[in-house]
Amino acid sequence: QVQLVESGGGLVQTGGSLRLSCAASGSIFRISNMGWYRQAPGKQRELVADLIGGENTYYDGSVKGRFTISGDNAKNTVYLQMNSLKAEDTAVYYCYAAAKSSRYSSSQVFWGQGTQVTVSS
Repeated sequence: QVQLVESGGGLVQTGGSLRLSCAASGSIFRISNMGWYRQAPGKQRELVADLIGGENTYYDGSVKGRFTISGDNAKNTVYLQMNSLKAEDTAVYYCYAAAKSSRYSSSQVFWGQGTQVTVSS
C-alpha cells in the first residue's frame, strides 16, 4: 500500500499564496503520475493540476498561470504552489498518486486525506 500525506493548507487572503506538499510513502515500486484535485462544498471533485511521468504538466484553465505543480522524484513528493489566490479556490485539496507497489503489480490510484484551503475576500 501507498500512503499520501498532505500539508500546507490554511487560511489566506485574496491575492495571497500557499504551497501544498504531498509525500508518498509505503510500498512503492514506481509512481507514474501525481497531482492535485479539489472539492468545494456542493461541487464535484475536479482535477486542478497533474504531473505526468514526472515531467509533463496539466492545469485546469481556472488555475493556469497562477498555480505551479512540481515534483521531487527522490522524495516521492509533489508540490502545488498557489499564487494570486481567489475566493473560488476555496476547497479541500486532495493529492493523488498513480503507483505500482511492485514490478509485477498493476498501477493503482491512491489518495491523500485532503487539506483545507480557505481564501477570504
